[in-house]
Amino acid sequence: MSESFLPRNSGVTARLGALSGRCKNALFSVKIFKLLVRLVVAYTILSVPYWLLFASDRYVSNALVVIQRTNQVSGPQVNLPPSIAGLGGASNPNSSDQLLLTQYLLSLDMLLKLDAEFDLRSHYSGWSHDPISRMLFKNEPIEWFYQYWLSRVVVEYDEYNGVVNIEVQAYDAKTAREIVEFMIREGEAQMNLISHQLAQSQVDFLTNEVTVTHQRLLDDTQKMIDFQNHQGLVAPGTTAQSLNALIDHLEAQKTAVRTQLDSLPSTLNANQPIVVMLKKNIAAIDQQIAQRRAELASPSKKTLNYTVEEFQRLQMQVGFAQDLYKTALSALEQGRIDAARTLKMVSVLQSPTRPGYPLEPARLYSALVTLLVGLAVIGVLKLTESIILDHVD
Repeated sequence: MSESFLPRNSGVTARLGALSGRCKNALFSVKIFKLLVRLVVAYTILSVPYWLLFASDRYVSNALVVIQRTNQVSGPQVNLPPSIAGLGGASNPNSSDQLLLTQYLLSLDMLLKLDAEFDLRSHYSGWSHDPISRMLFKNEPIEWFYQYWLSRVVVEYDEYNGVVNIEVQAYDAKTAREIVEFMIREGEAQMNLISHQLAQSQVDFLTNEVTVTHQRLLDDTQKMIDFQNHQGLVAPGTTAQSLNALIDHLEAQKTAVRTQLDSLPSTLNANQPIVVMLKKNIAAIDQQIAQRRAELASPSKKTLNYTVEEFQRLQMQVGFAQDLYKTALSALEQGRIDAARTLKMVSVLQSPTRPGYPLEPARLYSALVTLLVGLAVIGVLKLTESIILDHVD
């Protein structure tokens, strides 16, 4: 009989063991929740006095600036919002400059300049400040220092108004204001440096083009002079025109002599002196005409027409080189004028403020938010604990 009760007793034992394990897990979970609640309560109790009493004062200096170019067309300009400007095909011509300025003010290069000027490492890591808001060590790696700096500076570009807002937090009002003033000066200098480098590269390119085109003009002019000296002609075209005029004159003389010959009486003998003389004149004129025409054109390339063609080609090369040189000179002068005018000025709409009251940290707000968040977390933990206990029961 005792053997028949073994399976039933073993099942009860298993259930009791499972229940015991669940209870142990529940008790362990309850302990964890209680520990978490205590930690949250401790954090809240410690945080509220920190925000109200121990957090170091941080002064905030801010400024509003806008970039203007000296080469912009004079006259009133309206900066439309991007949504409206995009519909009308217009855009703020300085938006790219504002964005570049924003990125530069937040760059690591700017931080290094500020640290060299104001020793920001010492300022933000001073032992007189509370250990939570200050930088822990003066000699922190540059990456950590840069991340800390980003938590103490705000540079935003307002696309709607087209202005850049600069805010800097420091542990004293004077340092905060001086940092903002330095950032504005360095930002303007950097923007002008970029513009000057671009303009100077353009001027250097144009100067090189002027040098090249001038040398080309000299070379082409020298080729034309050498050709004139080799041919012994200053203006082959004028010489060709003179030969044509001479041929026309000889043709007229030939016509006159032939008319005179034809006007003689037909009874005269061909051996008469006057007939022989007129025929000789006609033959001489024909020979002169043939010689002059041979000078103008013949199958060989040593005639005047080839000389005229070669001279005209050289003249065209010289004229083209002169046009290129004039264009390069004009472009160079315009480039120099543009380089002198492409200055960018950071116009200050609101000067860096000298704070008289520490706006950071927002003590009452931070303490209230910490308290509300702590209570909310405790409520969630208690609710979760109750749900677990209900399932155990």
